[in-house]
Amino acid sequence: MLSHWLDEAGPARDDDAPALEGDQRADICIVGGGYCGLWTAIRLKQRDPSIDVAIVEKDVCGSGASGRNGGFVLSWWAKFGSLCKVCTSDEAVRLARASADAVGEIGRFCADNGIDAHFRGDGWLWAATSAPQVGSWSALVDTLERHQQHPFELWEPETVKRRSGSERHIAGVFEPTGASVQPALLARGLRRAALSMGVRIYERTPMMSLHRGRPPRVVAPRGILTAEKVVIAMNAWATMFPELRRTIVVISSDIVATRPMPERLAASGWNDGMCISDSRTLVNYYRPTTDGRIAFGTGGGRLSFGNRVDRRFDGPSPRAAEVEAYFRRIYPDFGDVPIATSWTGPIDRSLSGLPFFGRLDGRDDLLYGLGFSGNGVGPTSVGGRILASLALGAKDEWSECGLVRGGVGLFPREPVRYVGGRMVIAANRHKERLEDEGREPGPLTVRLAGLAPAGLVPVKGVDAPQSKA
Repeated sequence: MLSHWLDEAGPARDDDAPALEGDQRADICIVGGGYCGLWTAIRLKQRDPSIDVAIVEKDVCGSGASGRNGGFVLSWWAKFGSLCKVCTSDEAVRLARASADAVGEIGRFCADNGIDAHFRGDGWLWAATSAPQVGSWSALVDTLERHQQHPFELWEPETVKRRSGSERHIAGVFEPTGASVQPALLARGLRRAALSMGVRIYERTPMMSLHRGRPPRVVAPRGILTAEKVVIAMNAWATMFPELRRTIVVISSDIVATRPMPERLAASGWNDGMCISDSRTLVNYYRPTTDGRIAFGTGGGRLSFGNRVDRRFDGPSPRAAEVEAYFRRIYPDFGDVPIATSWTGPIDRSLSGLPFFGRLDGRDDLLYGLGFSGNGVGPTSVGGRILASLALGAKDEWSECGLVRGGVGLFPREPVRYVGGRMVIAANRHKERLEDEGREPGPLTVRLAGLAPAGLVPVKGVDAPQSKA
């Protein structure tokens, strides 16, 4: 079992998405059957139903990060500072608005296409669980106000505690546009929608190699798919390409889920589907499920040497006890509630915390999108628009936006990246443990911890907004 979500979603049908066999052709081949690949296929078909689109997926659609994340459907408003570093201020506003609109659009898409993904549009609480976390959002909120944007509501501390069901939440801001889903059910639903639109999906078809002739060819164990254009939508697995290997770091995120306890959740005050994140760099994120569980995740887990994604990123979480301890600390009133299951999965963290899109070798027929950095459920819908425009050769606000860029920041080479990354993770764990205990970390720990790349939520001093002319 990769995750509770995938187990709950049940098996995907084999007959409507067989393995690739023999020589096949398509106008556009998408490698990767997660959210990014599925949304790209759907956007292409929405724009031109006559396009022959094929998806090649090494396992089944949603078996990667798309089917085992926390189920948060968030916008880019919390990353507005990072957007301003790669876009003009006006474009940063446009992209953030587009990402917020995408949250509601996903809910409508599910309703229109009969997808029961447990979509709940109850917002996102960005909270503080220790004194140093209080005000982590202040600089961002001030910047947004200077741009006449007001996506966050500042809640009184008592409101934060009451609505979150825990006295441990001492401050916070609320973004009403946030939502949650059962992620594997959403992936399965997007798969069905793509198939109904005429997209061919080949599951259990790993790409063994990409032949970069003209036209390019995707080589699988039992067949070859030749396409006019190939789109790489492989999340962390895209690091098989040398050009992309240093653009991200592959790091695990780990989740535990309790047994159902709907009555106790309702009595606590956390009686809707509101998502919550604290303001740690190694963020804790958690939400209730429709059957009354709490799914509680923690970032900053296993770091991959050489960005290889292997079996260590599958199955039960090796950090389950650590994640459970965070859960018990924030929700001491649920100390007797058993943990039912745990799982782990890879995140493709970019330096900016934002995804990036481009052309392999500068070629218009070899495209890619990755780096969603733990916030892909909603933004992959926007990413699908960007990749569809690139694949169609369009010159529009998507293909020419600031997220389509060649000068993506690179992480250090190995072994510096791995050794340094482990030191930064350890420093953050030490710093945040001291802060939880009301103690002040030393200057060296703080400086080393500050080298972490941007995560799910911005951190003081890391995502300071910088407008571009």
